[in-house]
Amino acid sequence: MKLLLLHVSIFFSILFISLQSSYSCTPNDKNALLQIKKSLNNPPLLSSWNPRTDCCTSWTGVECTDGRVTALTISSGEISGQIPVQIGDLSDLRTLDFSYLTHLTGNIPRTITKLKNLDLLRLKQTNLSGPIPDYISELKTVTFLDLSFNQFTGPIPGSLSQMPKLQAIQVNDNKLTGSIPNSFGSFVGNVPNLYLFNNKLSGKVPESLSKYDFNAVDLSGNGFIGDGSMFFGRNKTTVRVDLSRNLFQFDLSKVKFARSIVSLDLSHNRIFGKFPRELSKLRLENFNVSYNHLCGKIPSGGLLQTFEPSAFAHNLCLCGTPLKAC
Repeated sequence: MKLLLLHVSIFFSILFISLQSSYSCTPNDKNALLQIKKSLNNPPLLSSWNPRTDCCTSWTGVECTDGRVTALTISSGEISGQIPVQIGDLSDLRTLDFSYLTHLTGNIPRTITKLKNLDLLRLKQTNLSGPIPDYISELKTVTFLDLSFNQFTGPIPGSLSQMPKLQAIQVNDNKLTGSIPNSFGSFVGNVPNLYLFNNKLSGKVPESLSKYDFNAVDLSGNGFIGDGSMFFGRNKTTVRVDLSRNLFQFDLSKVKFARSIVSLDLSHNRIFGKFPRELSKLRLENFNVSYNHLCGKIPSGGLLQTFEPSAFAHNLCLCGTPLKAC
């Protein structure tokens, strides 16, 4: 019996070792990671990246599938330097996340376009700067793009509309200028959520965007002018719209709202007209129309009366609960 148990134990030990070896880090991926570590000046955050160990089992921020590096996450550490060009040598990478690295500088290297399997690209809250490169649109498999909280300048690349699987464009909290590209009126695939808030964008929103049924749009904290009502429509399924802190100017009484909207912020604009009754039929969780030029009675019923007076304050002549009686 003891002999049988010994043989079984040896068998499973050999099986475990063989399984480990079959999924160990490939030499090419391991070398690329070591070059990345060197380019980042061998930071303490990556001290576990020891050439004598397997990068798929014990290296911080590295995930593998069948021995290939498929995810690289480096965040919240003392990392200085630029994104290493060797990042493009991790050919099976699906997730690339460099976030909360305030000493990461420079721009996005062109070698990133070699990552033909990339699904998620997050370069968030770093000190990356310069223009967002056009060639980022060569990443045709990316579904989620987050370049928020950086120092990017210049226009939003119109080529982003050529990324067919994109579900979200998150470029908020940068220093981007110019207007929304006209090419955003012709997305080649998915209609992505637009998170463009807290930049220095300006001009009119292309009317061609009216044909799209966006799930979420946030343009707040910019300098947009003209009509912003193209994001609304009775037959749309939009859930969240934030156009606050811009210079939008349109007649609210003529806007038709989707019943699906739960969050609506139009505050700090130049929106005029009477308060549309259909707003009282929405199941709103967040709502603000303060600091506009609205007039007339706030419709009763629904959830409008559950919001604070501040959500309606500083308009031309709004009245009715929760404001003063008409």
